[in-house]
Amino acid sequence: MYGHGMNDVEGMPEQPRLRDYVAWHRAYDDPASSLSARLRQVQGHIADWLDRTPGAVRVLSACAGQGHDILGVLEERPSDRARVSGALVELDPTNAAIARARTARLGLDISVLERDAGTTDSYIGLVPADLVLLSGIMGNITAEDIERLVHVSRQLCAPGATVIWTRGAQEPDLGPDIRCWFAETGFGEVSCDEWIEGTGMRVGVERLDADPEPLVPGHRIFTFTR
Repeated sequence: MYGHGMNDVEGMPEQPRLRDYVAWHRAYDDPASSLSARLRQVQGHIADWLDRTPGAVRVLSACAGQGHDILGVLEERPSDRARVSGALVELDPTNAAIARARTARLGLDISVLERDAGTTDSYIGLVPADLVLLSGIMGNITAEDIERLVHVSRQLCAPGATVIWTRGAQEPDLGPDIRCWFAETGFGEVSCDEWIEGTGMRVGVERLDADPEPLVPGHRIFTFTR
């Protein structure tokens, strides 16, 4: 449960050596890759959400990378650009710079912030959001951290917000657990797509039915393990 075992940001051990997440993005150049299949599914859900959510909206993307999901959708939907604001949180400076250049080119009111998305302090001033993107995170952190992230996501949300999450089919398959953790946290499942385009990718969409919770600063949510 959220709160159990949560660590203070200070005194955390060094992060493990991670893979090259700039090079990792090259898989998106291959339309047949599993990452491209996942991206198409996430983008489809973002477009559907925009269709059913009128008016001004705020988007928050954690571990946003180069922002392909939300920025790719807005690239194809110029009529929505003026009503979407928000923030992309990305630690890698190269990925953040690429996303920042794209937001500028599209004229978006979306900030790209070089921050560690694994700490609650990084979201100060950025929440609450109407759409929270947790894509490309859950396959790179421990089960305990995933559960904590699910519970903390309620602190990132505006009333009735939507969360889109992803997780591959690597062992152990935590998909059923993740869906249960969202239900325990006060979310109602909108959809959960599995084995997308024949890959092991899974994309879930959740709506916050409970009241949001205030952001609690000073805590670590998750740490990437690879």
